[in-house]
Amino acid sequence: MRKASPNVRHTSTQTIKMLTIKLPSVALGSLLLSTGVSAFTFQPRSNDLPTIVTSHRSTNTALSMGLKSSLLRTAQSHPVATAAAGTALATTAAVKFYLDRPSRTYSETSVAREYDEWTQDGILEYYWGEHIHLGYYNEEEMKEGYKKKDFIQAKYDFIDEMMKFGGIDVTVDQGAKVLDVGCGFGGTSRYLADKLGPNADVTGITLSPNQVKRGTELAEERGLSNVKFTVMNALEMDFPDNSFDIVWACESGEHMPDKEAYINEMMRVLKPGGKFIMATWCQRDDRLVPFTKKDKRDLRFLYEEWTHPYFISIEAYKELIDATKLMGPVKTADWVTPTIASWRHSIWVGVYDPRGWIFKPHRYVKCVRDAYCLERMHRAFNRGLMQYGMFAATKATN
Repeated sequence: MRKASPNVRHTSTQTIKMLTIKLPSVALGSLLLSTGVSAFTFQPRSNDLPTIVTSHRSTNTALSMGLKSSLLRTAQSHPVATAAAGTALATTAAVKFYLDRPSRTYSETSVAREYDEWTQDGILEYYWGEHIHLGYYNEEEMKEGYKKKDFIQAKYDFIDEMMKFGGIDVTVDQGAKVLDVGCGFGGTSRYLADKLGPNADVTGITLSPNQVKRGTELAEERGLSNVKFTVMNALEMDFPDNSFDIVWACESGEHMPDKEAYINEMMRVLKPGGKFIMATWCQRDDRLVPFTKKDKRDLRFLYEEWTHPYFISIEAYKELIDATKLMGPVKTADWVTPTIASWRHSIWVGVYDPRGWIFKPHRYVKCVRDAYCLERMHRAFNRGLMQYGMFAATKATN
């Protein structure tokens, strides 16, 4: 049998290297699948081309025939490696096909169920701390590299920046009665209770009984008696009109099946002169730039993988707030730039420290899916399909 030329052997080596997937952890594997699928395709380097291309004027047919001949010789010379490469390609394609099929579509009970599970398995709390929301990274921190910042500290910084955005002052608002809508297991509720002093009264509501239980445990551990948690539907709150000085909602609107009712209820329970502050993931306003087929596919994945009914735009939320005719001027902003690092940072903390999931093999598939969705979220925000909506307003007094 004729030996393959050195150039062909070099091409084969490069191909095998590109097709060999080594997974030091499940989380890293997820990251590779989500960010580097194109790296698993055959892409010969320029110094490999002389064995296939003879000149810049070679026709596409000649190039194709040369490539096929080279691949055939490589396959004949290295049958085991070629079979391994083919298997790797097929496996990668199958895994990506599986991950691209959403697994947690929205239903009336899905949000409570998923957050009960996330709270019970402890993985989210291990990595994200007490705060189930994105972090804040200033311009200097981004220049230095977001991975140098403490991941959990970024979340505390986000709360501080959100307080500034909403005009919440720890001296002016001491003793305020606060409602945290969609409180998770209460990280922000406890933070506000501590910041606003012992005379403040903070209530956190969620659909998840496990979150209420965990939030209450953590409040007791910290000796915070001015914060409480309860299971309640944000679309049909039990509170009387004009009950709270501050209504705070951080990343809960995403799960609401009726955005109008969500806004109306928060405006209803806010006292005249009270402060409203909200942060939520939004999709681009398609009235300005219509969604493409790819946009719609990507949005559907983001809806259905993390049990969201749908998103709306920053503009649409502002219109809903204005339509209540209860609020003063609404301040809005898109905080994609200071928050986008959170998505990939979430993946890297799991790679650097696998102790949060490595001893829970029954959660491996879920961890991979979550890491993959984190990357999909990053890409959607990065290309402008998604926006990070910020809203602040004061309720009219007349």
